[in-house]
Amino acid sequence: MQFRALKLRFRRRLRRGQHQVEDLSLQAEAQLEQHLFKRIGRLVPVWRFISGWTLLFVLLTGVLIIQIENLGNYFQTLKPVPGGTFTEGIVGTFTNANPLYATTDVDLTVSKLLFPGLLKFDANNQLVGDLAQSWSSDSTGMVYTIHLKPNLKWQDGAPLTAADVVYTYHTIQDPDSQSPLNSSWEGVTVSAPNQLTVVFSLPDPLSSFPYSLTNGIVPEHILGKQNTADLRSSLFNTEDPVGAGPFEWQTLDVNNSTPSITETQIGLVPFTGYYDGKPELSSFVIDAFANNDAMLNSFRKHEITAMAGLTSLPSDLASNQSIHQYSPILEAAKMVFFNTSQGLLANSIIRQALVDASNPDSIIDKLGYQSIPVHEPLLVNQLGYNAKYQQTTDLESTAKSLLAGAGWAIGAGGIRYKNGQALTFDLDSLQDSEDDLVSSTLQKQWQNVGVKVNVISEAPSDFSDTIATRSYDALLYGISIGPDPDVFVYWDSTQSHSIGGENYSLYDSAVADISLEAGRTRLDPALRAVKYQSFLEAWQQDNPALGLYQPRYLYVSWPTIFGLNENQMNTNTDIFSNVQYWEINEAKVTD
Repeated sequence: MQFRALKLRFRRRLRRGQHQVEDLSLQAEAQLEQHLFKRIGRLVPVWRFISGWTLLFVLLTGVLIIQIENLGNYFQTLKPVPGGTFTEGIVGTFTNANPLYATTDVDLTVSKLLFPGLLKFDANNQLVGDLAQSWSSDSTGMVYTIHLKPNLKWQDGAPLTAADVVYTYHTIQDPDSQSPLNSSWEGVTVSAPNQLTVVFSLPDPLSSFPYSLTNGIVPEHILGKQNTADLRSSLFNTEDPVGAGPFEWQTLDVNNSTPSITETQIGLVPFTGYYDGKPELSSFVIDAFANNDAMLNSFRKHEITAMAGLTSLPSDLASNQSIHQYSPILEAAKMVFFNTSQGLLANSIIRQALVDASNPDSIIDKLGYQSIPVHEPLLVNQLGYNAKYQQTTDLESTAKSLLAGAGWAIGAGGIRYKNGQALTFDLDSLQDSEDDLVSSTLQKQWQNVGVKVNVISEAPSDFSDTIATRSYDALLYGISIGPDPDVFVYWDSTQSHSIGGENYSLYDSAVADISLEAGRTRLDPALRAVKYQSFLEAWQQDNPALGLYQPRYLYVSWPTIFGLNENQMNTNTDIFSNVQYWEINEAKVTD
């Protein structure tokens, strides 16, 4: 009975628990229904409210960021900044950094960056002081005094004084030094009354003398200890040169000893003690290639920053809008020099006919850049230039009449003959795209009047030998004239066969000699101009050469070179007249 009572009690409690669970479940459902499901509809406006404000916050943040960036761009501009390695590609070989011996394009480039001269040409092609602070001449034009800038330093920290200048020119004058500059300094006395003053005493008046003071100065405290006869092979020239220019020597790397594929790299770094301030570039590398193809391939791969020395670009690079081409016109003259001493071209009538039959303007039109015609031995707008003495060109009928009158009759193949001799000669030129264009054009122009021209296009080394030995009938070549009208070295008879002489036409005219000498020995500009008129007249009548045009110096780079001088220049290395200011990097800076 007791067990049965317990069992019934357990069942009653179980049913009561079940009822309680059911009641709780019903209450929970009622609570969920009342407090959740019936209020879900009210959450939509809340979510809309929250989403709206969140979206507005994101939008305002984005606008603020854009505004800040735009304001930054408004107050900041992209400008050149210091730094960067500049690598110039150039074709040639490196043999000597010493300015007393530098002759190749590579040598002259390295020497220009390492060794400053007393004077230099600025961005406007005006002669200004480099190491010199000022210069003057006496009333005779025979004594020139140079005052150096104070506190000049060599790159090893030693002071640069007038003693170094005197040593440089005495070394040039010493035959044992074998400097190619020797002939230009014969008879000049150089002295230093004090550490900042140099006096040049000339044997004769020379108005153009200051223009010869642009060659680099070398250190006496280093080279003065060596035997003069050994200077040309000194390790100073190739392993550890010490200059005073904007850059100083760091490294020399030769990648291959085989001449046909040799690549030489000369590494330079800024000279912090440079008198005109430390250069903006971090380093300057001269990369010398064996040939144009090797340099072009390296440029295409962006391995070098710039290229120098080309006369034109391949079509793929010429059409590339990312490439910058700089084309300063040189104060120089591209001419055909006739060998007036022997052969057919010794005849002035034939030379006159060749000049008349030529058309330089049509050549200039084909060059692909704006050039300036050369009509006479002086350049347009140069002191002494006179349009009255321009050569007569583009007169084909006149040329034919001259030749016919001289007994040259048209024969087989349209070539003129006289006494069984054909009217033919060789025209030597450098193996170069621009010279090839000029030579072939002249060949056709002269063929039109019955003259057969054999164009001989030579490699640089062979071409140099041809010039040195004067073994040519006619020579297509460019000469550097500069801003001064003293062209004595190119046309005076004493310069025909002398060492270093550059009278490539072997021109011999007593009238021209007297006029050239008179013009260079007068200080008054107006009087100089008058004295040169006889020379211009004789040159026009004799036609020792055919004037063509002023060539350019093509400089090509990937980045913009800020500060590079693109005005007229005298020589290729004048491109570095303000190299200390060159910049290739850009960054946004606040104005």
